[in-house]
Amino acid sequence: MPNYYDIAFGPHEVAHQERHNSARRYEMMAAQPGPDGLGPEEIEFLADRDSFYIASVGADGWPYVQHRGGPQGFVTVSPDARQIAWAERAGNRQYITAGHLDGDDRVSLIAVDYPARRRLKIYGRARYDTAPSPDVLARLGIDGPMDALLTVTVEAFDWNCPKFITPRFTADEVRAAAEPLQNRIAELEKQVELLRQHQA
Repeated sequence: MPNYYDIAFGPHEVAHQERHNSARRYEMMAAQPGPDGLGPEEIEFLADRDSFYIASVGADGWPYVQHRGGPQGFVTVSPDARQIAWAERAGNRQYITAGHLDGDDRVSLIAVDYPARRRLKIYGRARYDTAPSPDVLARLGIDGPMDALLTVTVEAFDWNCPKFITPRFTADEVRAAAEPLQNRIAELEKQVELLRQHQA
């Protein structure tokens, strides 16, 4: 698997880095060998996500970014840790990403853990399969109505720095964090009520 920077950096990007004095640092990072696939940290991170963003490019050269979401764990990773897949469910039925993939299978994904301020970037080649075999779906644990199975062969990945990621929390995360406090408040209210009854 290539180093992420083998794909991300070309002469124009390096020229900007040289102007901003970051070229040397990235040159050393780009010299490192690429990984052999997604590691345990990346696999766990993807399994915890309930959304991510995917970018593709159309025949006219315009990029397009779409949000993908589902229950936590809707993204699956292959046993060899070189592919990720998910069910494409019916949305607004524009099929822009699907159409893009007919002409250019290259995609870029970014998945963000807002509370922990972490983000994973992935380059890959995607396949939009409207008739996946039942065996494949069973192996991936995917069921229910779907438009297609989208499989991405991971070409490279990298972790982004947490700078400028504003922590955000889902309603479930807020409830989970608040529940112990609400329980404690309820206990204290009971104690106060018992004290009142005792003093009456």
